[in-house]
Amino acid sequence: MSSVGPANPRDIFTNNERWADVDDWNRSAMALHEEGGIHRIEREGFTPFWAVIDHAAVLDIEREAKLFTNAPEPTLLNDFVIANRPKQIKTLIHTDAPLHTNLRKLTSDWFKPSSIRRMNNRLDALSQSALQKMRSMGGRCDFAVDIAMPFPLQVILEILGLPEEDYERMLILTQQLFGQEDPDLRRGDKRSGSAAEVIADFYTYFADITANRRAKPTDDLASVIANGKIDGELLPDLETMGYYIIVATAGHDTTSSAMAGGLQALIENPDQFALLQAKPELMANAVEEIIRWTSPVRHFMRTAQEDTEVLGQKIKKGDWLYLSYKAANLDPKVFEDPLHFDIERENASRQIAFGYGVHFCLGATLARNELKSLFSRLLPQIEEIEIDGTPSSMKTTFVGGPKTLPIRYTLR
Repeated sequence: MSSVGPANPRDIFTNNERWADVDDWNRSAMALHEEGGIHRIEREGFTPFWAVIDHAAVLDIEREAKLFTNAPEPTLLNDFVIANRPKQIKTLIHTDAPLHTNLRKLTSDWFKPSSIRRMNNRLDALSQSALQKMRSMGGRCDFAVDIAMPFPLQVILEILGLPEEDYERMLILTQQLFGQEDPDLRRGDKRSGSAAEVIADFYTYFADITANRRAKPTDDLASVIANGKIDGELLPDLETMGYYIIVATAGHDTTSSAMAGGLQALIENPDQFALLQAKPELMANAVEEIIRWTSPVRHFMRTAQEDTEVLGQKIKKGDWLYLSYKAANLDPKVFEDPLHFDIERENASRQIAFGYGVHFCLGATLARNELKSLFSRLLPQIEEIEIDGTPSSMKTTFVGGPKTLPIRYTLR
C-alpha cells in the first residue's frame, strides 16, 4: 500500500497532465504494481480514495455490484467540480440496479452480436471510404483527427438516426464533454462550468430529437430511447437525455481512441505491423491486444456500501474505489511482459477495458467490429508508414487516447 500526496510524482490517478506521456504513465503504473494491487490516494482537492490496479481485484469488485455501486460518483472528479455542478443527467454509468438493469434492457437488442453483424457491410463501406480519404490526402494526414475520430462517430450517429449535417456538431460536443481537463479540447479557457454548458447543448439538441421521435417514431435507436418505458412510464427527462449522451459519446470517443492508439502501436512496433500484414488471420487477437494496450476508458469509481476487504485492505462503508482498467491491463501477474505490444499474446482477450459483470460495455462487439473492419482494409494497402512529427495524447483522466497522430505513408 502506498500514499500519494500532492508533491508525489506518482500522482497518475489525479493529475491529468501525466497522460501527456502515456509511456511514462505506464512505467509509473508498473512501479505501483511492484508495491501492491491497492493504493491509498490522498491529494489536496480530492476526496481520498483507494486505487485498485490488481486485475483480479478489479474483476472481483465488478462482480459485487450491490456491494460496490456506481452511485453517487462513477468517475473521479475533484471536490470543487462536485460541489459546483448542476443536477446530474443520469446515464447508464451513473445508475445501479434496478434502474440500471431496466435501462440496459431498453436497447440491449440493438447491441447483441447478431444485430451488430448486420452492420458489417456498412462498416466495410465506411472503412473503404476512410482508405479513399487517405489516398486523397497525398500521403500525409493526422490519423487521429482525419480518420479515427470521424469513423466511429458516423457509425453511432447512423444507429441513432441523426442527420448527417449534425455530425460535426456532435463531434465537437463529444470532444468538449470528455476533454474538459485538456485545454486544447475543452470549451473556453477554464474547466469550471464547461461540462454544464456542453451538457446543456446536448440537452437542447436531444430534446428536439425526442419530441420528433415521439410524434413520428422511426426504426432508429433514437426512437427506441425517446419512446422507451419503464413500468409503463416514459423515461424522465434526465434519464432520456442521459441515454442519448452516453450512446453518442461513449460509442464514439472510446473507439476512436483505440483506432488511433492501435495504429500508433503498430507503427512504433514495425515487427508487429509486418506480422499482421503477413498473417491477417491474427486480426481478431490483434484487436484484443490493441484494446488492452490503449484501454480508452481509463477508470471508473465505485462506492462501498458495507465494510469489507480488498486484497487484505480494510474498506469502510462509504469509501471510494478507483478501478484502474488501464493499470489492470498492465498487471504482470496476468500479462507477461505487459509493456510489450504483442499481437500474438495468448491471453490478450483477458483485457478488461470494457469492464466486467452487469456494467460490461453494451457496445463492446460494435467497437471490436469497427476496429477489425478498418484495419483489415487499411493494412494490406500500406506499403510504407511512419510517424510524421510528434503525436500528442489527451490530458484526460477518464476517457482518452491520441489527440493527434501525424503520419506519412505510401499506399499500394
